Amino acid sequence: MGKKITKVLLLGSGALKIGQAGEFDYSGAQALKALKEEGIHTVLINPNIATVQTSEGVADTIYFQPVQFDFVKRIIEQERPDGILLSFGGQTALNCGVELYEKGVLDKYGVEVLGTPIQAIIDTEDRDLFVKRLDEIGVKTIKSEACSSIDEVRRAARELGFPVILRAAYALGGLGSGFCDNEEELQVQAEEAFSFSPQVLVEKSLKGWKEIEYEVVRDRYDNCITVCNMENLDPLGIHTGESIVVAPSQTLNNSEYHKLRALAIKIIRHIGIVGECNVQYALDPVSEDYRVIEVNARLSRSSALASKATGYPLAFVAAKLGLGYGLFELKNSVTKTTSAFFEPALDYVVVKIPRWDLTKFHGVKRQLGSSMKSVGEVMAIGRTFEEALQKGLRMIGQGMHGFVENHEIKIHDISAALHEPTDMRIFVLSKAMEIGYSVDKIHQLTMIDCWFLKKLKHIVDISHRLKEYTWLSDIEPYMEPLELIEYIEEPGFATLLHEAKVYGFSDFQIGRAIGLERVMSMDQAGLLVRSWRKELGITPTVNQIDTLAAEYPAQTNYLYLSYL
Repeated sequence: MGKKITKVLLLGSGALKIGQAGEFDYSGAQALKALKEEGIHTVLINPNIATVQTSEGVADTIYFQPVQFDFVKRIIEQERPDGILLSFGGQTALNCGVELYEKGVLDKYGVEVLGTPIQAIIDTEDRDLFVKRLDEIGVKTIKSEACSSIDEVRRAARELGFPVILRAAYALGGLGSGFCDNEEELQVQAEEAFSFSPQVLVEKSLKGWKEIEYEVVRDRYDNCITVCNMENLDPLGIHTGESIVVAPSQTLNNSEYHKLRALAIKIIRHIGIVGECNVQYALDPVSEDYRVIEVNARLSRSSALASKATGYPLAFVAAKLGLGYGLFELKNSVTKTTSAFFEPALDYVVVKIPRWDLTKFHGVKRQLGSSMKSVGEVMAIGRTFEEALQKGLRMIGQGMHGFVENHEIKIHDISAALHEPTDMRIFVLSKAMEIGYSVDKIHQLTMIDCWFLKKLKHIVDISHRLKEYTWLSDIEPYMEPLELIEYIEEPGFATLLHEAKVYGFSDFQIGRAIGLERVMSMDQAGLLVRSWRKELGITPTVNQIDTLAAEYPAQTNYLYLSYL
C-alpha cells in the first residue's frame, strides 16, 4: 500500500430494490466498523435513511445522496478521501466505482481503490473479459459470446444452438437475463437485456445442472481460505436468490468438493482479488464436469448468509484486508479466539429460504427463472436438513407451519407446477408427495437432486405416521391428564414424538397431524402436545443448550430460540 490512509469513502447500499437490499447494509456497516477500529475517518454515501450504516455514530460523515457518478464525483472533490471501498455496496457501488475510474476521477484526486484492484473488478464484470481471463488458466466457463447488438445476439444463438440463456453485463440480480428456446423468445429477451446493459452474453444453456457457490477470501500476501460453500436446492435455471440454499453442500462427494474448492482459490489468485469474492459453479449431476458461471468481486447476498451461517465476519475481514492486513494478522471478531486464517467447519445445517411479495405487484409473472424477484430471505439453523427447512418455512410470513400440515393450497396441474416453478414451489413439492408422486417422478419434472427429495419425503412419511394416532383426538377431551399419560407413554408414540421434534415439527404441526384441531383451537392443540412432550421428557436440557451455545457463540441466539 502507498500513502497512509486517514480518510476513506465507502459507497453504500443505495436505495432498496429487488435484488439489492439489507444484505449490503450489513456488509457496509461491518466495513465501517472495521475502519473505525483503525481510527480512520469514514465518509459514507447512501440515500437510504432506513439502514444501520446511516445511523448516528456508524460513519463519521454521511451524504444522503444517490450512489451515482455525478454525485459521488462532487463529494470526492469536497472530501478528498485517501481511499475508496467499492465492494460493500453491491452492484450499484461497483458500477459507479468503475465509471469513476474510467473517467479519470480517482486518478485526478489521488483516490486509492482499497482491496480488489479496479481491473480485477472490470475483468469479472465484463463477461467477454471474464471468459478470456479464465481461459488463461484453463478453467472451464459456459460456452458463450459477448454481443453488443440484437443482430449479434441472433447470430450467436444460431451458432450455439437453442436453448440459450442471455445475461446482461454489469446487471444486478440477473436483471434482463432469461432462457430462450426459439427465435421469438430470443427477440423479446434480447430487447429486455439491452435495456439494462450495453453488453449481453449469449450462453449455451446448462439447465438442470447443480448450482454450487464458494465464498473465498484472499489477502495481499496471496493467502486464501474458503469460508463456506453452499448448494442450491433448485438446479441451474433458477436464480440463486430465488432458490432455497443449503450450507454446507449436502450432495457433493469429497472429490467434487475439493475440486471446486481448489478451482475457486486458483481463480481468485489469478484475477487478483483482495478481500472476499463469491464463485458460482454449474456442476454436472452425473459426472464431475463443471462450468464457472460467474465471479462476484464484491460482497453479495450469499456473503451475508455465509457470514451469519459460519460466524465468520466476511465484510469486517474484507475491509481490514483492503487496508493491507494479512489473514494471519487478524482475529475472528465474532469468536474472539480463532484466527481469521482459520476456515470454519460446520457440524450443523443452515438453510436460506427466499421470500416473495408478488401479490403486491399487479400483472407480475409468478414463474421463477434467472432474474431475481425475491424481496428478502430467512435463515434457519438445525442439526438436520429437515429441521432447518421446517424452521425456515415457519418464518417466511406466508402463514405456513413447515413443509407439511399447512392450510390447503389449490393447484390445478401438479405436474405443470413442478416443471414450471413459481414462488410456491416448495409447497407444490409437499402437495405432490402427499398425493403419491414418487421421488423419481418429481426428480424428472424438477431436476432437483434425489437426496433433497428423499429428505422432503422423510418429513411427509413422519406426518403420515403421526396421522395413525388420530384416535388420541377422540379420547383426549374426555380424559383426565393422569389417565391420558397411560396412552401417551406407549413406546411407539413417544419414539415418534421425539423423531418428529428432531426433524423440525412444531407442536402445532404434530397436533394438527393427530387431529387435535377437530376438537380444540389451534393454540390449545400446540400447548397440549407441548405438555405431553414435557411428561415424556422430550425436551432439550438446559445443559445441552448451554453446551451448544459455548461451542458456537456466533449462533447463540439462534440456538436458544430454536429450543423455545
